[in-house]
Amino acid sequence: MKGGGLMNGGRRESVISHALLVIASLVALYPFAQILLVALHEPGARVTGFSVPSSLHFENFATAWQRGLFSSALLSSLLVAGSVVVLTLLVAVPAGYAFAVFTFPLKGPLLGILLIGLVLPYEATVIPLYYQMRAWGLLDTYWALILPQVGLSLALGTFWMRTFFAGVPGSLREAAEIDGATRLQTLRKIMLPLAVPALGALAALLFLYAWNEFLLALVLVPDNPDVRTAPLALSFFTSDRRNSDPGVTSAAAVLVALPVLAGYVLLQRTFISGMLGGAVKE
Repeated sequence: MKGGGLMNGGRRESVISHALLVIASLVALYPFAQILLVALHEPGARVTGFSVPSSLHFENFATAWQRGLFSSALLSSLLVAGSVVVLTLLVAVPAGYAFAVFTFPLKGPLLGILLIGLVLPYEATVIPLYYQMRAWGLLDTYWALILPQVGLSLALGTFWMRTFFAGVPGSLREAAEIDGATRLQTLRKIMLPLAVPALGALAALLFLYAWNEFLLALVLVPDNPDVRTAPLALSFFTSDRRNSDPGVTSAAAVLVALPVLAGYVLLQRTFISGMLGGAVKE
C-alpha cells in the first residue's frame, strides 16, 4: 500500500509539473504567436486581440524587409553580436581561469571591481561612452557598438567561467602538471574541452544580449545606415504610429526575433548543459 501510494504521489507530482510547464510555455509563446498572426493578416488590416487570419499574406514580410533594409541590418547585427561573443570569450576564459585557480596580488579587490561592473546599470554609462567614442573618432562605426558591449560583457563572462573552472576537480590540473604541462597547455588541452558546454551557454547569452541591444545603437550609430542593427531598424517602423501598418510592423518584429529563436532551438541542449556546468564539486 505504501509503495502504491508513493507511486501515485509521484505520478501526481509529475502530471502537475508537466501541466505547469505547458501553461508556462503557452504564456511565453502567446506574444510571439499573436505578433506572427498579425503579420500574416491582410496588409493594412487593424487587428485587435488574438485573431487568426482567414488567408495568409506573406507580402507583409517582403514589405518589411525592403522598408527596414533588413538585408544589411541583419548582417550588421550578426557581425556585431559575433564579434562581441568572440572577443569577450577570448578575454573572459583566461581571466576566469586565473581567478579560479591562481593566487595573485589584489585578487579580492579585482573581483569586487568586476562585481560592480556586473550590477552597474549600463544605462548609466551610455553618455560617457558617447563622449569617449566621439573622442576616439569611432561614432557611427561598428567599433562603437562592439567595444562597449565587450567591456560590459566581461564581468559576466569572467564570473561565469570562474564558476565553471572552480568546479573542475583539482586533481586534473595536478595530473597535467606532473606530466609537465604548462599552465597554458593545461588550460588549452584539459580545461577548454571540458568547458565546451559552459562556453556554449555563455556564447548564447552574450549573442542574445548583443543581438537585442538597442540603446547603444541608437546613441552611438545614429547617422550611418550602413551599420544600423536590426533592433534599431525595427524602431523606425513605430516612429509614425498614425500611418504605420500593424502587419508590416509585426512582420519586421518577427524578422528580428526569428534568428535568435532559431539559434536557441538548435543550441538548447548545449545551453541547458552549460547552465548546469560546474554544479558538481570534487
